[in-house]
Amino acid sequence: MNIKSLLLGSAAALIAVTGARAADAVVVAEPEPAEYVKICDVYGAGYFYITGTETCLRIGGYVRYDIGAGDIGSFDGALATDRQDGDIQDTWKKNARFTFKTWTGQETELGTLKTYTEMRFNFGNTATSNTAFDKGVSVKFAWIQLGGLRVGKDESAFDTFIGYAGAVIQDTLVPYGDFDTNVVQYYFDAGNGFTAVASLEEGSGAVGTIDSYVPHVVGGVKYTQGWGAITGVVAYDSNYEEVAGKVRLDVKPMDNLSLFIMGGYGTDDNLLDDAGNAIDAHGRGFYKQWSGNWAIWGGGTYTINEKTSFNTQLSYDEGKNFGVAANIAYEIVKGFKVTAEVDYLHVGADTVTNWTKADKENSIGGILRFQRSF
Repeated sequence: MNIKSLLLGSAAALIAVTGARAADAVVVAEPEPAEYVKICDVYGAGYFYITGTETCLRIGGYVRYDIGAGDIGSFDGALATDRQDGDIQDTWKKNARFTFKTWTGQETELGTLKTYTEMRFNFGNTATSNTAFDKGVSVKFAWIQLGGLRVGKDESAFDTFIGYAGAVIQDTLVPYGDFDTNVVQYYFDAGNGFTAVASLEEGSGAVGTIDSYVPHVVGGVKYTQGWGAITGVVAYDSNYEEVAGKVRLDVKPMDNLSLFIMGGYGTDDNLLDDAGNAIDAHGRGFYKQWSGNWAIWGGGTYTINEKTSFNTQLSYDEGKNFGVAANIAYEIVKGFKVTAEVDYLHVGADTVTNWTKADKENSIGGILRFQRSF
């Protein structure tokens, strides 16, 4: 065998071995294309598509810290008048809150399918105790809406449809209705500024929750134009077979000024007799929270500049309760706002007994609120 034949044979053997190894090599699959988050701008800013679905989702909420002082510097739903006997606890009233919100939207053959949820986590003390504690989790909202039909946990249409009583923190110095309830509602929008709502409601609390198969009923109509809006709502309390209603006018006399006035009337007298006893033993029902038959609220918002606004509300009822709330709200940076509010409450002589009188006829307090919204 000569050298040439040896070299050729070695080369052939090497090629054969290399080819066999190549046949056994692992083939790496091509990577799947990445599915990036797709923006959904159908329902406004902040929505994105849930991967693999046609549902748009938005996540948001806020972190808040409140510092309250004085006789009515409360912020957890308790007024100074919630005290039974003795003075309010003599220290700062503090509360930290984290609120988590979700919104979803999807177009269907029956209209837009929407949901909204809001969970609240609170830690702090109360108007009657200086002990700070974890106040637990509350479900503020959890509803489903298809077209105009809404079901689930909401606030009463007696308040949401006609509007809250101003952009102040303590807007219930003279209360204008109860809030938390399960609902079956239908909203109608004529498209020309005219809207309406009909709502069957369960109520809440020892007095407000329905005690039979008959629900509370709320109906409302609204007409909105560039100058503002006029709204009316009426509610039937099935527990006590009482009726309450509110009428509201909103106007914008200037671009940076909005004003409102709202009046309420209820068939439940809710007054005291000459001996100081409640004429109506059950006190307030679910809707007519004010004292006496009638009440009135008014106020507005003046936008000083793009970061600062002044908000105020005055309220009065037949029970001679008079409340004043005023604040300055300043947005330090986008999404972070500080609000300083002062509140005054005069407790009238004719206040119904279940809205326990304060130890002072005239009370004053204030709240400093820090809130980061996202």
